[in-house]
Amino acid sequence: MEKLVKEKLVEIESEYNTKILYACESGSRAWGFPSPNSDYDVRFIYSHDLDWYLSLRDKKDTIDLPINDDLDIGGWEIKKALGLLWKSNPPLLEWLQSPIVYQSASKFLNDIQRLCSEYFSPIAVMHHYLSMSKKYLEACQQTDQVKLKKYFYALRTAIAGKWVREKGSIPHIELPKMFGVVTEEIQIKIEELIVIKSQQNEDYLHTREPLIDEFLSETIRQNESIANDLPSAKGDIEELDKFYRKVVKNA
Repeated sequence: MEKLVKEKLVEIESEYNTKILYACESGSRAWGFPSPNSDYDVRFIYSHDLDWYLSLRDKKDTIDLPINDDLDIGGWEIKKALGLLWKSNPPLLEWLQSPIVYQSASKFLNDIQRLCSEYFSPIAVMHHYLSMSKKYLEACQQTDQVKLKKYFYALRTAIAGKWVREKGSIPHIELPKMFGVVTEEIQIKIEELIVIKSQQNEDYLHTREPLIDEFLSETIRQNESIANDLPSAKGDIEELDKFYRKVVKNA
């Protein structure tokens, strides 16, 4: 599959006349809890040549390929990506720390990762994960059995919020790397569930876990109680402009 992904990225560069600056895995395979039939969620950042930017017309700033059963590929143009970085967009912050990198331009990843910490907004990131964790928890509470992947979506987002609350830094994309903010009991239970998920397909239904339910409810309650009091980002947009111009001129 990695070979196929890289071939698709080459095709995208040729078909859309773009330069892919960075491409990574962004779904459950990057989060640390894939199922045997989990699809591949490939995300990338790209640029065009200078003439593309020297236009009075607004142009499409995303590339989305048709999704098949195994592969989902989509990307953001560099101006769009940096605009989202300015807003401390959590999915972008996740992409840029993925453990699975398919393609990366020289120095680009190091430079943009350095910028991430400057534009990290605890309040914006907390509200993103809080909204998601509340939605997933509500879905998990509807029946006695839940799709295990929804349990993990609730856990990942709730723990990411807890990380922001306790560490004040960008949450890790990999769930196990955030175990430092959960108790040993919760960690052991999550690790047990990761093993189960690694052996079951995506539609597997799992009996509700009282320990996990209680942890999720309390963590989300605590995250919500302080969400509005968190600081925002302090980065200067001029630095993003300089980086943007540098990338485009070198495309």
